Amino acid sequence: MSGVGLSLEGKVALITGGSRGIGAATVALFHQAGARVAFNFQNARQRAEEVVQSCGGPAQCMAFQQELSTPADGRALVERTVEAFGRLDALVVNHGIWPAHDAPISTMSDEQWRKTLAINLDSAFGLVQAAAGQMQKQGRGPHGQAAGHIVLVSSTAGQRGEAFHADYAASKGALISMTKGLSTELAPQGIYVNCVAPGWVMTEMSASALADPATREKIFSVIPVRRVADPVEIAGPILFLCTPYAGFMTGEIVNVNGGAVLVG
Repeated sequence: MSGVGLSLEGKVALITGGSRGIGAATVALFHQAGARVAFNFQNARQRAEEVVQSCGGPAQCMAFQQELSTPADGRALVERTVEAFGRLDALVVNHGIWPAHDAPISTMSDEQWRKTLAINLDSAFGLVQAAAGQMQKQGRGPHGQAAGHIVLVSSTAGQRGEAFHADYAASKGALISMTKGLSTELAPQGIYVNCVAPGWVMTEMSASALADPATREKIFSVIPVRRVADPVEIAGPILFLCTPYAGFMTGEIVNVNGGAVLVG
């Protein structure tokens, strides 16, 4: 992964939700590409420490215990990253929640709606705000290199909706709109903003749904490749979007879903 185009030597990346699933796979790939990586965790301290050690220890990878549910939380995490590594070149907003139970809109609680949007969207605003400010301060690299890359992780639910999960779909749809708006706003300053929209992925968040045979068959029936993704299959496109090979891409929604949107 450390070839010329996919090398992130000398770069610093912040990846939210990096202790497990897509986040942990992304931390590992960015480390393999030569970046120093920071990530946050909420409760999984042991797992976070294992990720740090697998990526070369604190000199190369740092984990911060940081809740992400407000804009201030997001700004604080960016500040901690810059304090630790001196700069920020790539932000991957990967964290989020998906309440697994079905919640009809007529009975969905205010608490669920507010919590989902707080974690999935409000904190993303703070992260992007602080990261863009830091990247603007650093400016472009030599030979007109990008000042920074921002990748927001959305979902197929953000594009086609998801019945009984209006809170999740709304938050992920907002990230897609944020990507499009910020791409034109920040491109003149050399900051490229793109989005990866996964479908079903084998993670702890989806484990309960995939463990039920009937639900699993229903999920597989609308995925042309007839399986769910491995986290590294999402991490790969995220890495690509932060390399020189993606130097003419901004405002893009990269679907990584086994063809599911095509038949949705």
